[in-house]
Amino acid sequence: MSDIYYTIEGAGESQYKEKMSRFLSFAIPVSDAEEAKGEVKRFQNRFHDARHVCWAYMIGPDRLESSGTAGKPILGQINSFELTNVLVIVVRYFGGIKLGTSGLISAYREAARLALEEAGKKELRKMSRLRIVFPYVGADGVMRLVKGNDINIVERTFDNTCGMTIEYPESMHEEIAGRLSKIDGVSIVDENG
Repeated sequence: MSDIYYTIEGAGESQYKEKMSRFLSFAIPVSDAEEAKGEVKRFQNRFHDARHVCWAYMIGPDRLESSGTAGKPILGQINSFELTNVLVIVVRYFGGIKLGTSGLISAYREAARLALEEAGKKELRKMSRLRIVFPYVGADGVMRLVKGNDINIVERTFDNTCGMTIEYPESMHEEIAGRLSKIDGVSIVDENG
């Protein structure tokens, strides 16, 4: 199982014209469905004079999707780029010449592609978090494990009883939890950190 997934580097914006119709496209980073829906409303208000404001988004490493009116060609581009945590909005201003169904699909697809290319692509990893507690005498063993692997320390406290929240690639969960259980006195408190 791969713990790698992709999102956009930043916001992207583009414009595409087809037979006098103008398609303004926007790729926006979002972290959840509520944020995406808020952005859709904001764009619908901003471009209230447009013929259509179409959209699609993909959320989370498991790529939960949703799309609005005419959103399938837009969603198709998000899938083509293998992205998540992204909202793509395409605003259409009608130019007086009908494009037909296939022409509209093609125009929405192209407008979405241009915005996504403008936004760029970056790699992320699905991460797991553990909150552990351990006696001070066990700190050396814990620190050796943390420094010897692809592990980030999110938070730590050192006292008579020590605590640490660590984050690491999801694919390493079994290995990390197993190795921690072999260090004397280490207890896993919370598997969500």
